[in-house]
Amino acid sequence: MQATITKDAAKATIKLTGRFDFNTHRDFRTAYESLITDPAVKAVTVDFAGVDYLDSSALGMLLMLRDKMSGVNKDVSLTGVQGNVKQVLDIANFSKLFRIA
Repeated sequence: MQATITKDAAKATIKLTGRFDFNTHRDFRTAYESLITDPAVKAVTVDFAGVDYLDSSALGMLLMLRDKMSGVNKDVSLTGVQGNVKQVLDIANFSKLFRIA
């Protein structure tokens, strides 16, 4: 997995590509850590358009992101969710925890 961050005013987007699984947890954490303390960022969107696979550890990483961002009053949403990724998020009821588009 590769994670690329772009910022547009108060919104940051983490664009993921490839497999989102346990082997990529450090890369994902590194990608979002600077956003936690960035006072200009008020909302974070995770773009899944380039992700074709995620596992249960990826779900845990998303929950960790949500907890850390909630702790500093920042919104987290998920976009580009499709195919198998959408099925996994639906089964895990993530639509109750995140705004998903």
